[in-house]
Amino acid sequence: MAAPHYFTVTWDQLHRDSKALAWRLLERGPWKGVVAITRGGLIPAAIVARELECRMIETVSVITYDEEDRGEPKMVKAPVAAGDGTGWLLVDDLVDTGTTARLVRGVLPGAHFATIYAKPAGKPLVDTFVTEVSQDTWILFPWDTEVQFVAPIAKSAPR
Repeated sequence: MAAPHYFTVTWDQLHRDSKALAWRLLERGPWKGVVAITRGGLIPAAIVARELECRMIETVSVITYDEEDRGEPKMVKAPVAAGDGTGWLLVDDLVDTGTTARLVRGVLPGAHFATIYAKPAGKPLVDTFVTEVSQDTWILFPWDTEVQFVAPIAKSAPR
């Protein structure tokens, strides 16, 4: 497997991409509500819900990653009000291998699944997305990173 390359997403970029997702979803509504896949889908779902004027927000919690290691997905909180998902919008930050998507689709088969980013392995499971990235890209979301000082190259280069 190739070494991953990293793609850093800033808060501004995430907001712009979440609004772009809302634009793509506008004409597909109206929606009964939004189901955010936690934790990564919480912020995009809040932005999409605001832009689409959805007031009913649910969550589904699935644990798939421990740092950068993938594990077997485990649903730790199912959505309460969304039924089979018909008329609901399911939002996540990213579809990677599709592991989380398959699990959540099994619980909400009628939901419209939307993500900001999609990798090739998971893309067929998503109804709407904004940006495709390569399978070996590791996206660094703003809630996972910190801005910090970096010394100028001249100070760290050997002389």
